[in-house]
Parts: sequence; C-alpha cells; structure tokens
Amino acid sequence: MANTPQAEKRIRRNDRRAAINKARVSRIRTFVKKVESSLAAGDAAAAAAALQAAQPEMMRGVAKGVLHKNTVSRKISRLAARVKGLATA
Repeated sequence: MANTPQAEKRIRRNDRRAAINKARVSRIRTFVKKVESSLAAGDAAAAAAALQAAQPEMMRGVAKGVLHKNTVSRKISRLAARVKGLATA
C-alpha cells in the first residue's frame, strides 16, 4: 500500500503505462500472427507483404521500450528466413 502521495501517483501512472504497453504488444502479436497464418497457408506473396508490415511495428515496440532489441531482431530474422524459404520452395 502506498504511503505517500508520490507513491500513489506512481501507482496510477504505472497502471496507465501498463495498459498502453499491453496494447502495443498485442498489436505487434497481431502483425506477427498475420505472417504466421500466411506462412501456414503457403502464400509467399501474402507472407512477404505481412512481414513488410510487421517489421516496422516490431521495431517501434523496441523504440517504445516494450520489447527488447535482440528479441525483436531474432524474431524478424526467423520470420524472414521462413518467408524466404517459402518463396524459393
């Protein structure tokens, strides 16, 4: 329980920021799911387009501090490799 006005304010602020960050991560997951579903369907063109849309969203998550840079880089790399593999196959 907060004992000072500043601690109460921090709790309110943290709740607001948590809601914003949750929405950002959810939005990024939606973009990634679009890439995954295109890959599962075997549609190389749609997968490439979805990846092009997902990359800036993922990097924006890094810039906003909700995701770690290396995590996003790894995920983008793995998705890009899968899209490339689907396109060549």
